[in-house]
Parts: sequence; structure tokens; C-alpha cells
Amino acid sequence: MLRLRTPTAAPEPAHPAERRRAEELERTQAIAERYAAQAFHPYEHRALDALLRGLDLVIAGTLLVLTSPLVGALMLLILATSGRPVLYRGLRVGRAGRMFTMYKLRTLKPDAETRLGPYQASALDRRTVDELTRVGRWLRSMHLDELPQLWNVVRGDMSLVGPRPIRPVFFEQLCEEIPQYWQRLVVRPGLTGFAQVRMARDMSWAEKLAHDLEWLADRSVGLYLRLIVATAYRVLQRGADDVAAMRGT
Repeated sequence: MLRLRTPTAAPEPAHPAERRRAEELERTQAIAERYAAQAFHPYEHRALDALLRGLDLVIAGTLLVLTSPLVGALMLLILATSGRPVLYRGLRVGRAGRMFTMYKLRTLKPDAETRLGPYQASALDRRTVDELTRVGRWLRSMHLDELPQLWNVVRGDMSLVGPRPIRPVFFEQLCEEIPQYWQRLVVRPGLTGFAQVRMARDMSWAEKLAHDLEWLADRSVGLYLRLIVATAYRVLQRGADDVAAMRGT
């Protein structure tokens, strides 16, 4: 079982964002450890998971190399239009309850996470729209802000396919509300999955979980590849729709 260790004599972070991350980690450490053991108790290790990990390394590693010039250009664009930081670093709950830092291209105004912290669901969606930068709105519509997560996949924090990684504070709340929610910890969180390919805006957390557990139960190489192709098609289709909308205005 992977366990979290927080240094007892670590200096208090001076930057507000770093301090918030430290507080969030400390607040969630106990619940992550509590569910980490459960994540492996009812399930046997599958040899398939090693094969899927190999596919992650090959596909994500190749995409990381191919898209690095684009990511570099987008980082310069963010820097020129809205300043630093160019990357969003967010604490997430990973496989077996292990915390990791998830990377994205920053799409929101600086310190937006502080202002959005208390909100969830539709209230969070509404306020997030107001916090988007002009470049960030475009990056999100094309899902280009997710490209740095390829590094998370190569590192082993994530997979290309799996439940979307969730913030510790939300994970804690959802484990209390939905008893089966801890089962997401059996596999690595992913860039995409059933919930993302099928997702409707009004889908509840319980419905998203049902899709995540479907992947957990039925995961296979064929399903893994089909979900990647379906996600690529969805992204390209949305991009084409956005271009058509721009031409029509």
C-alpha cells in the first residue's frame, strides 16, 4: 500500500498557492490512506494492467515528443497574454490514494482557484466561465490545455484511459456521499474514459462513477484503443464546430 508522509518539520510555504496545496494535502491525507487499502482488497492484480501501462508509455511518450513544439508555443502565448504562471499545478488523488501534482496549461485568471474553491457542480461551472482568459477559452474548447498531462502519464501518475483525477477535497466529500466512490482508486486516473466520451453537462457524480466502474470492470486493450479513438474524434469534431461557428459570425 502506498502511504503518504508529510514532513513534520517542513517550513511553512510562503506563497499563498503553495500554502493552499500544503493545507489540502494535510487535510486529505487521512482519508486517502483509509481508502488506499480498500482499493486492492476486493480485486486481484490483472496482467492486463502491465500491458496497458506499456501502451501508455508508447503512445503518451510519442505524443509528448510530437506535441512539445506546440506546447512550447502555447506556453509563450499564455505568458504574453496573461502572464505567469503558464502551467496550472493541481493536487489530485491517484491510484491507491497516492497524491500527485497534475499539470495543465493555465486557462483561468491568476488565483482563480482561490475564488472557485468553495463551489461545486453547476455553481462551479458558472463561475469558471467568468474566470476563463480569452486564450484559455480557446484552449479548453480544443482540449489543448490537457496536453501537459501526457507527462503525468509517462511518469505513471495517470493513464491515457481511466477515471478523471479528482481534487482531494471533492474526493473526501464524495466518498462520504457515495459509498462505492473509493473503488476508483483501483486504477490510475486517466486523460479520458467512458464518462468523458458519453458525458452530458447535467450528469451527476453517481452517473459518472457508474461509467468509471464500467471501465474498471471491463477494461481491455480493445476498449482502451476504442476510447482513445472516440476521444480524438470528439475533440476534432468540436474543433471543426468551433471553426464553423467563427466563420459564421
